[in-house]
Amino acid sequence: MALTKNERRIRIKNRIRKVVSGTETRPRLAVFRSNKEIYAQIVDDVNGKTLVASSSRDKDIAAKGNKVEVAALVGKSIAEKALKAGVETIAFDRGGYLYHGRIKSLAEGAREGGLKF
Repeated sequence: MALTKNERRIRIKNRIRKVVSGTETRPRLAVFRSNKEIYAQIVDDVNGKTLVASSSRDKDIAAKGNKVEVAALVGKSIAEKALKAGVETIAFDRGGYLYHGRIKSLAEGAREGGLKF
């Protein structure tokens, strides 16, 4: 029997997480995409801490264009917060989603904000 979209994404996510792990010097930028919103957080997996988080639900970002434009704003926001926290290089974890559309827009926004992948 064929996998559902979500089951397929979870398998891809697990395959990615075998390789991508966040350390103190190079934390992981984890992305979650729902139908309406997009969430990003920078995680240190060694210590089990979320260093910085940003989402489209934040008051300064909410309802400023279409979903792709909002994702770019979330990327810039997370980059700005990360630089304040002293994080410059990250490992990008797309969470099993294809690298296009909102995920790509968020990544490009984070790069514009000053993060190095």
